[in-house]
Amino acid sequence: MMPDTKSLKSEQNDCVMPVRSANPIRARSLIRDNLEKQAGCLNLIHSRMPNIKVFSGTSHPDLAQRIVDRLGIDLGKVVTKKFSNLETCVEIGESVRGEDVYIVQSGSGEINDNLMELLIMINACKIASASRVTAVIPCFPYARQDKKDKLPGGEEKDEKAKLAKKNYDWKFRAHAQSRAPISAKLVANMLSVAGADHIITMDLHASQIQGFFDIPVDNLYAEPAVLKWIKENIPEWKNSIIVSPDAGGAKRVTSIADRLNVEFALIHKERKKANEVASMVLVGDVKDKIAILVDDMADTCGTIVHAADRLVEAGATKVYAILTHGIFSGPAISRINNACFEAVVVTNTIPQDGHMRDCPKIQCIDVSMMFAEAVRRTHNGESVSYLFSNVPY
Repeated sequence: MMPDTKSLKSEQNDCVMPVRSANPIRARSLIRDNLEKQAGCLNLIHSRMPNIKVFSGTSHPDLAQRIVDRLGIDLGKVVTKKFSNLETCVEIGESVRGEDVYIVQSGSGEINDNLMELLIMINACKIASASRVTAVIPCFPYARQDKKDKLPGGEEKDEKAKLAKKNYDWKFRAHAQSRAPISAKLVANMLSVAGADHIITMDLHASQIQGFFDIPVDNLYAEPAVLKWIKENIPEWKNSIIVSPDAGGAKRVTSIADRLNVEFALIHKERKKANEVASMVLVGDVKDKIAILVDDMADTCGTIVHAADRLVEAGATKVYAILTHGIFSGPAISRINNACFEAVVVTNTIPQDGHMRDCPKIQCIDVSMMFAEAVRRTHNGESVSYLFSNVPY
């Protein structure tokens, strides 16, 4: 937060002492002491005045504004435009020389354009002699492409090819060389080459993505805000069960279930292809309980809608879904409207105003205070680990 101007002025005035002595040697000594004290006070003032600039990309200006409001500073001036050939042009409207710069840009909307805009903003600040440039990326783009897990070839269309693939020798499958990209690593390299010195993000699809970087990465968690929402908005939360819609989220739901002191379950799913679920098997007892589905992101929402139907079939009385990143592309909104959810809760790492207008079941948790506190602590050289288990007020 910005320090009190009156207190700073009083501290500065306290440092100024009159020099009155008939002895010239004594006078010089007093002047030297006075100057040293003034320099010490100015250093104190400088250390308490945040030498910080926060800029916003075009992907999520509302979140950036909330962050600077929390910090008590103004949003930096930046002009972003496109040329007629759709090239992105960014102009930083104020000096960043020697400043600690934070650029807020989420991986949402026109993801490729927004990513390129972020890279250009980072580079523009870096070559303008910024002391440090931190990319605040609430939703990390291309996070789902974090490993090579696909087999060679695409989806076979004729029955003979499908049968051949089904009978594919498992030993050969294990050693087959996939040609799928690891795009999350590519994005990490691009951010580093652009000049980013630090990354702040939230709920990475795979925590191992932090290892793709050779620069510090702070991966914040929405879990504290999720726990707070559950306790404040679900009266019967003590009779709930936390459910993961896939095996990959087991660690996430067990952590939340332990902190709420309730049971957990998970759903094992098999995919025929991307964005299409073939079958689901529920592991755990949800009968006569409130089921709370927890996941890091939802795109087309096919998984969570199938999971909700499966939970109702197994005897759950109510079904909630809590998601960190609500992408909601394609038929997602219509699927949620027709599903059996009491509420679908998302954070504002991605803009949700339009989604909330189209779907009354969607509710939003504001996580701007967590990013603002992470920025403040990073700027002041404090530990960020407090935010892993607490919501700043």
